[in-house]
Amino acid sequence: MNIVVLDGFTLNLGDLNWEELKSLGPCTIYDRTPPAALAERATAADLLLTNKTELTGATIQSLPRLKCIGVLATGTNVVDIAAARARGIPVTNVPAYGTKSVAQLTFALLLELAQHVGHHAQTVREGHWTRSADWCYWDLPLIELDGLTLGVVGMGRIGRAVAELGAAFGMKVLASTHSVSAAPPFVRLVELETLFRKSDVVSLHCPLTPQTANLVNARRLSLMKSTAFLLNTSRGPLVDQAALADALNSGRIAGAALDVLTTEPPPADNPLLTARNCIITPHLAWATRAARSRLMNIAVENVRAFLQGKAQNVVN
Repeated sequence: MNIVVLDGFTLNLGDLNWEELKSLGPCTIYDRTPPAALAERATAADLLLTNKTELTGATIQSLPRLKCIGVLATGTNVVDIAAARARGIPVTNVPAYGTKSVAQLTFALLLELAQHVGHHAQTVREGHWTRSADWCYWDLPLIELDGLTLGVVGMGRIGRAVAELGAAFGMKVLASTHSVSAAPPFVRLVELETLFRKSDVVSLHCPLTPQTANLVNARRLSLMKSTAFLLNTSRGPLVDQAALADALNSGRIAGAALDVLTTEPPPADNPLLTARNCIITPHLAWATRAARSRLMNIAVENVRAFLQGKAQNVVN
């Protein structure tokens, strides 16, 4: 069967290799696939692997050879799942590969908001310490996490890992989740509005669904403490970007740190790019070499399982 990878570059920048996938059959790997090239590149595929290249219902209907779609990620929003199901095409994903890496970046972002390590290191490079009249200095507030309240929205694998890190830092942990059984014993479950009111840090770890789009809106931001931080390493559209920019610029909340935005890459007029005390990283939480290696291995095993008639990690 013919295997086509539509956008393999972000998964493998050259520090991994595709040999195991290539061993499973004829395989063509594209770094990126612009919309204009999608039909031509996908038409010969029996197995189509995609990361962020969108596969609409019309596209799926137009590919008569297509037998399986593999998403090189956990989220499957880029594929019209219903259209694939209607044609009997299984859609597979790669769950759990990035749990520790995403949790790690979540706390890296929080620590930057609390300690401003990058900022102060840059001021030292610029000579501020050399010129200082004192043996130490800081020009932004430094915040101790111990004793503060961390509110985790969503208690899947990543939410649990972030909750565990919070507890290790001495934070009290609240959570709002549909998976009550998933919450560790040190986590107190509360309603979503209570979480926004009581938390010093709100961290988002829930999937993007019609119900969670704009979960963080002007009303919920108005519930937060003026000293609170918002973290999003989950999905960009969970947050109403204009409402968050307004809340930051007005001092309604103290800061935000985001690894995801609604449109990626963001347009130059995205209001969060210039918002007060807003840290943005370019969707890299998942991208440690260890996490990408796990992702590739699981994606290859998904293909192998399908070829053996034992499809795994099927989402539809």
